[in-house]
Amino acid sequence: MSRLLWQAVTDKDALFGDQGWDAVVVISDQFELSDYPEIRQLMQHARSVDQRLGREPVLLLAPGLAGGRLICAPTGDLSGDYEDVRRFAEAAQAGIGMAVRAGAERPLLLVDEPQGDMRYSRAAEVALLGAGHELYRPFDVAPLNITVGVYGLEDASRANALEYGRIAARDLCGGDPEQMAPPAFAQYCVDLFEDSAVKVSVIDDRATLDKEYPLLSGVARASYGVERHEPRVVRLEYVGAGAISRNWMLAGKGVTFDTGGADLKIGGAMAGMSRDKGGAAATAGLMATLAQLQPKGVRVIAELGLVRNSIGREAIVPDEIISGHSGKKVRIGNTDAEGRLVLADLLSHLRADAKQHDDAVLMSLATLTGHVVRSYGPYSAVVENAVARGQALGGELQAISELWGEPFELSRLRREDFAQVAARSPSEDLLSSNNGASVNISRGHQFPMAFLLQAAGLDEHQLGSDKPLPYLHLDIAGSAVEKRDPLYGKPTAVPIATLLAKLLDH
Repeated sequence: MSRLLWQAVTDKDALFGDQGWDAVVVISDQFELSDYPEIRQLMQHARSVDQRLGREPVLLLAPGLAGGRLICAPTGDLSGDYEDVRRFAEAAQAGIGMAVRAGAERPLLLVDEPQGDMRYSRAAEVALLGAGHELYRPFDVAPLNITVGVYGLEDASRANALEYGRIAARDLCGGDPEQMAPPAFAQYCVDLFEDSAVKVSVIDDRATLDKEYPLLSGVARASYGVERHEPRVVRLEYVGAGAISRNWMLAGKGVTFDTGGADLKIGGAMAGMSRDKGGAAATAGLMATLAQLQPKGVRVIAELGLVRNSIGREAIVPDEIISGHSGKKVRIGNTDAEGRLVLADLLSHLRADAKQHDDAVLMSLATLTGHVVRSYGPYSAVVENAVARGQALGGELQAISELWGEPFELSRLRREDFAQVAARSPSEDLLSSNNGASVNISRGHQFPMAFLLQAAGLDEHQLGSDKPLPYLHLDIAGSAVEKRDPLYGKPTAVPIATLLAKLLDH
């Protein structure tokens, strides 16, 4: 895997001298640049002949600056009540892209951060997220030979580790149905974490999967017999040095291709379904970042459910009843609601881990529903159980996501959601879903949480229980790919930056 390196630059003379940098990219809202009078004067002269300056990205001939190139990438006006820090990611993406197209290989990035507005307290870091997104190339394409200097970067180790994990997440999410079929996805993880601080184990034996992950195995049933499509469960464990003060258990949905199964996706809706593994990809990416940073005092255990929801004579069909790992009997309502089946078995296993540790938090990450896209557009949703809500975990995650340019909407589980998945006969404990598309169903991204709570056995760990367990469900269906374009958009690696900030409390 290619590694993009951010290089911290502390010497102001690097902007002007001959230190190997070949362009200066300035990100700002008003370009007042009082600390950089030479750059400001050059821009004032240029503005007299080019009124685009300050309104759109512009490249200026700049003798005396590094590389003789100055790229001014404006954020636009940041004072509006509804503006947010993503303006810096967008400006950096545009500015770095222009530098690369102009031939720069070692651009120097200068982020002019506004003062006194908490919305932009992570502006420099978010700018790097945008620049990294622009510079990413898929693993099957030759990488760009680019090193970006960042003037004033305070924590290059964290920035590089974060981008390392984001590259892995994009690789895994973006790989096509054969490149990242379950065995290939699993092997990527094995290679990624070789000789690292993250322990990897892969379950590939069918008898074990059938016994330990029966709902997941049901989704994958029609994929057996095609060796390169057969399911895997990847378990990743990171335990930091010192006394452990934080325990996280993460379940990642990794449907490497979703045909819809017997409830076949039609009318072109199947295209782009190789990206239905964004949750597992982001989870693996976070673990890759932890492997690089090796923070102390945290334990993170993740399980990735990797399946291909194939169609064929062995496919599960609606009305089947399958007993999950938790023992709950699930009647299949719609085979295209496969992700929640995968997550339920993973969460049931992780519940056993969580019970062993104090203050454990469970999360599921998934590109789960079209309804969340209909509800919130390009934003992620977080849904809490009552224990997590009592601890304000969803609200904290949402607040952090705003600072890091990966905004979440806070959704809420209601009693009506449980009615959607209630048993319809004495033969089952739960119904997996309605028999229509989630986009057409009221509360289509909330009620799957009601299913997950019960199917994973987490309903035994409510507020009044002996062992309450907080659980957050993160539906990233609208944010996992840029511009909500599952066919051709570049994977975003959301929400790795937010989760890392939450895990490390900064």
